[in-house]
Amino acid sequence: MSLRDQLTGTGVALVTPFNEDGSVDFTGLERVIDFVIEGGVNYVVTLGTTGETPTLSKEEKKDIINQTFQFVAGRVPVVVGIGGNNTSEVIKEIDSLPIEKAVAILSASPYYNKPSQEGLYQHYKALAASTAKPILLYNVPGRTGSNITASTTIRLANEIENINGIKEASGNMTQCMQILRDKPQEFLVVSGDDALALAQIACGMRGVISVAANCFPKQFSELVSFALEDNFDAARKINNFLLQGYEILFAENNPAGVKAFLAELGVIKNSLRLPLVPLSEAIYKQVKAYLPSLK
Repeated sequence: MSLRDQLTGTGVALVTPFNEDGSVDFTGLERVIDFVIEGGVNYVVTLGTTGETPTLSKEEKKDIINQTFQFVAGRVPVVVGIGGNNTSEVIKEIDSLPIEKAVAILSASPYYNKPSQEGLYQHYKALAASTAKPILLYNVPGRTGSNITASTTIRLANEIENINGIKEASGNMTQCMQILRDKPQEFLVVSGDDALALAQIACGMRGVISVAANCFPKQFSELVSFALEDNFDAARKINNFLLQGYEILFAENNPAGVKAFLAELGVIKNSLRLPLVPLSEAIYKQVKAYLPSLK
């Protein structure tokens, strides 16, 4: 089965639950994984930026990957996030983390450095040369400060054998359509914007790697499934209902919103690591008011 087929549908960028003392809450991680898989997601992504990876130690990352595979127990594919703005250190991390069972690596483009398009190309070329694993580009310029252009994405897709897809979160619909028009047939393109996923699937994307699917797995998975079946009337109905949920999720910071929802659902504790803090009281009240409508 191709990577494009394995990772079609709803992927979820898992949160990393923490205890009140700041330690990783592995019991909570197991509950989140069970919750999203039982809710219908098609695959999970561990150590994405929603997992607060900049605040995790190397040992914690290893433990989280190992425990994720144990808790998933083969029910769905697992993608591992490994990225950064020091190419040689990312390569070392790819080599040192226990990713043997992963179907792919999701690698966010370098942040803060603001490399040129040639720099981005050479960065991903070096990562791909260091591993036999398929690599998914992750373009999220709102966080990284630089955009992987459509032409750079297509160049990487055509020239490097194991660069096999992209999570596109630029929010630029024209850029998304250019990638979808020009990509190789088997190159996977998924949305990285929950609120745009419906429109982007209509343009040809194969699904989404979602934040919202942590806390709305059933509704969001149904939305994506309907959209992929070209049943846009049903998909629009769910999406219109979830629009308020998306607004609350990203009102302050990610993953404060999704952790608040999951805490209210009794899945995890409402704990984050600095510099992130829990939702303000005003937004948390919106979480409590919105949740009953999901029943």
